[in-house]
Amino acid sequence: MAGLPPGDDGAKQASALPDEAEARAALVLALRQRGVGARNVLTAIERVPRRLFLPARHHGLAYDDITLPIECGQTLSAPSMVAFTVQALDIAPEHSVLEIGTGSGYQSAVMGYLAERVETVDRFSTLTDLASRRFAALKLENVTATQADGFDGLKQKGPFDRIVVSAAITSVPDKWVQQLKPGGLLVAPIGQAKQPQSLIRFTKSESVMTADTLMQVRTVMLQPGIAMKL
Repeated sequence: MAGLPPGDDGAKQASALPDEAEARAALVLALRQRGVGARNVLTAIERVPRRLFLPARHHGLAYDDITLPIECGQTLSAPSMVAFTVQALDIAPEHSVLEIGTGSGYQSAVMGYLAERVETVDRFSTLTDLASRRFAALKLENVTATQADGFDGLKQKGPFDRIVVSAAITSVPDKWVQQLKPGGLLVAPIGQAKQPQSLIRFTKSESVMTADTLMQVRTVMLQPGIAMKL
């Protein structure tokens, strides 16, 4: 799946810069020092050109461990947040993953190198369209972006082995639980707006969801519906 097709100037720019490989390697080293230990996650992060998922004005900050603004007033999570979240999902090569909140598509792409299939949804068509082009540039044919209301999940493509949520919610909707396979994991920030939230990993058994708190985070709240103009 690695590699970039001819004719995609943005992808070429992201991969051809002389310092690109060095910057990705330095990012992986920094993530390792911060406690990210899953080698498959670090390898996937090193394979994805984060610069490709940012507006041109922020390319110089692509490999800093910071949150950055993207289109539609949204943000691209810091690489450490992506790394810890994906590590918590414990994705295997045979897994199907549902991501609620595509954003730039960066986390989707990282998971695309780990899972058999990634379905990602966002309320903004601008974001799903841009993400789809980026997946195509990286030849990630197993990653698909769809405009949809995240609170509904994606029943027609489920059930899923893993579900991950990129924005905070106050509680897990029943629809997501129904679309998660028994034994599956769901990782989401839980809490209130403008307050510290908890990144929680839920495990589904036949009759109950158990929860483990992973870390404190602060992110925007997941919004219902779809955006009609963007």
